[in-house]
Amino acid sequence: MILAGQIIKRGDGVYLVRVYLGKEGGKRKYHNKTIHGNKKDAERYRNKVLRERDTGTFIKPSKELLGPYLERWLKTAVEPRVAASTFISYSNYVSCYLVPALGDKILSELEPLELQEFYNSLTNRGISPKTVKNIHCVLNNALNQAVKWELITKNPSSLVDLPKKKSKEMRPLNPDEAARFMEAIDYSPWKAFFSLLLASGMRPGEALGLKWQDIDFKKGRVHVQRALSTTKQGWRLEDTKTPQSRRSIPLPPSVMKALDEHKVNQATVKLNSEKYNDYGLVFAGKTGDPPDYRNIYKRHFKQILEDAELPSIKLYDLRHTCATLLLSAGEHPKIVSERLGHSSVTLTLDTYSHVLPDMQTAATEKLEGMLFEPDAHKGTQKG
Repeated sequence: MILAGQIIKRGDGVYLVRVYLGKEGGKRKYHNKTIHGNKKDAERYRNKVLRERDTGTFIKPSKELLGPYLERWLKTAVEPRVAASTFISYSNYVSCYLVPALGDKILSELEPLELQEFYNSLTNRGISPKTVKNIHCVLNNALNQAVKWELITKNPSSLVDLPKKKSKEMRPLNPDEAARFMEAIDYSPWKAFFSLLLASGMRPGEALGLKWQDIDFKKGRVHVQRALSTTKQGWRLEDTKTPQSRRSIPLPPSVMKALDEHKVNQATVKLNSEKYNDYGLVFAGKTGDPPDYRNIYKRHFKQILEDAELPSIKLYDLRHTCATLLLSAGEHPKIVSERLGHSSVTLTLDTYSHVLPDMQTAATEKLEGMLFEPDAHKGTQKG
């Protein structure tokens, strides 16, 4: 009976599933699908379509290829709502990885096993787990949108296992090294920038995106509102990474003093410059434009580390140093998380789990004093 769905054998291991969908414009509509497998495979597919038809959830599979769909998705759903740098990153993952490997696949026929094999092949090529995860994120978002647009019924990438992510390597400075670093930057033209990164825990891009209106010299605070983004097309100021990244950070008096001195020096540069593009940036080059992040590292930061005989670290490690020093000193993780602009305390603790053993040791010593040396504890309280 047609209403129950037909299974027609077309050859060895080939079956045509034909399901009646109803009438449209006085004409009968059918869904036809060729199944390569055995009869039970065909029956399972027929029953699935019938179930979805009867519950009103059936979506006629799109015949669009993944490659063209991804290009349409980028233009329609991604570009209007993300930062320029994010759009470029998504586009690169699509053009370099997804289209070459999967671009000629029919969107509605993508299978989890096929995607799993694709991710495994990337790993076998030596692509890092982080990059594979980013590629998956792009594809997963694109296929979620395809579900919303009713091009496919479910997202096959949601059923795939990703390679285990390696711990992100970081090398924070210890207290002695941090003190030596602060001494070494005393005469650097980037003293204010380096001391701000170390004391605030800001991301370098957030610091380079600061405007003087974001510095409250009276209250000793910096308000993080945006971040500097650079691409091949130029630079732009964009919203912070997450809503939690928009934050107000109290700064030590020494850092505020360094910022004040830096502002005076910048005013001198403006007066002596024939053409200064004043964007109001706290950290700017001689023309007022944002400085080159790589030049700061190569020409200044790296040299300071060598002169002070400090380990070779990244600028971003100053952020890690700030967090590590605060946690090691017993500061509450919630306070540290807010200072860093993390989305949750869990993220902070996961990122800086290497500090937890020392914190546990300190907690154990406190318990020893409170539970097993009560007299000594009371004496301390009375004193």
